[in-house]
Amino acid sequence: MTASSSPNAHRDLAIGALAGVAIGFGLSLLPAASDLRSAPLWLVTLLGSVFIAALKMTMAPLIFASVASGIKALWAHHDAGRIWKLTLGFFAFTASIAVAIGIVAANLFEPGRGLPPGLLGAAATAQAAPDAAEFVRHLLVDSLQNPFHALADTLVLPLIVAALLLGAAIGQAPQRFATLGRLVDELLDLALLVVGWVMRFAPLGIGALLAKLVATASLAVFGALASFALVVTATTLLHGLVVLPALVWVLAGLPPWRYLAAIRAPMLTAFATSSSAATMPVTLDCADRELRIDPRVSRFVIPLGTTVNMDGTALYEAAAALFVAQLAGVPLDLGQQIIVALMAMLAAIGAPGIPSAGMVTMVMVLQSVGLPVEAIALLLPIDRLLDAVRTAVNVQGDLATSLVVERQAGGALATRSHD
Repeated sequence: MTASSSPNAHRDLAIGALAGVAIGFGLSLLPAASDLRSAPLWLVTLLGSVFIAALKMTMAPLIFASVASGIKALWAHHDAGRIWKLTLGFFAFTASIAVAIGIVAANLFEPGRGLPPGLLGAAATAQAAPDAAEFVRHLLVDSLQNPFHALADTLVLPLIVAALLLGAAIGQAPQRFATLGRLVDELLDLALLVVGWVMRFAPLGIGALLAKLVATASLAVFGALASFALVVTATTLLHGLVVLPALVWVLAGLPPWRYLAAIRAPMLTAFATSSSAATMPVTLDCADRELRIDPRVSRFVIPLGTTVNMDGTALYEAAAALFVAQLAGVPLDLGQQIIVALMAMLAAIGAPGIPSAGMVTMVMVLQSVGLPVEAIALLLPIDRLLDAVRTAVNVQGDLATSLVVERQAGGALATRSHD
């Protein structure tokens, strides 16, 4: 999905994760009543709790500013008419397919099933998840609340609704609300700066969380984690190598083999950098030289898609939420899985271009159905590879959207060119 804020961040996270596993394994060998076990266990529990609390602290301003800024930029292009409407519609369509694939695969293969109850530990016991009727009530009533109250209490749905309304209002009259627009953008920059500070302690926090999990839970969880990584990788590749090329073929008339051959450079760059933003120059060059997309389309769709079009991320976060529910022994009914799907799509839209922001939005998805956010510690050790795969699919989605929008908006483009 994104690049790290420093070149060595992934290495430091890997070192922290390995150290946490080693410490946790050492603690698991000690007698339960031993002071040599209880004191270090208390310390790693404290460190892990502080790290999770810091992530939660950054979630409200980050999501609010990111969603408001993205919608503001989209709405400001009202003069693009059919182009931005097609773009937004295709973004939502492909993200829905990706989330559906992730949820179906998680239900079909159940990588977290069959493990002992309470595997995530007593401190990570899942809360009761809301049912479908409760979700509808939240959507229609509780989502419309005082935005300051939503910010203060990190109420995710009303926070997103307020951000959507604010971003749309600013984008409707960008000159009139220019100061407020800059304030939203600066708030996003400020939130990312604070998240960067928090992430300097990520190796320590993740190591502490893993140490506690390994010390208090069965190592069988790591076998489940490998199964989950395999399921997510396979389904992400299915979306990227089958679904998106098929849509391009049907809606834009470009055969899959020609399409995939043309986009090799941005796909490889995205896989190597794990950054949609860093890949954007290569993506734009591919759109111009290889796919010959109208620049009026590609220069609108690709920068916007770098922020709000993340099929791979949506698929991953939906599947990850179900995986955590399986580990926690919490059955999610159809209504609750719909909640997961919607929140995964919103989280992908609101995730800026750094790995820490993706972690914050993963917290948002887990909290939406009452799942233990401590489980993100399990996902971090495998996140580097999964991040590379889903980033390549995220970038491919921007190019696929550009091709489809250009073909479907051909008449509108010709009219504006003639004018």
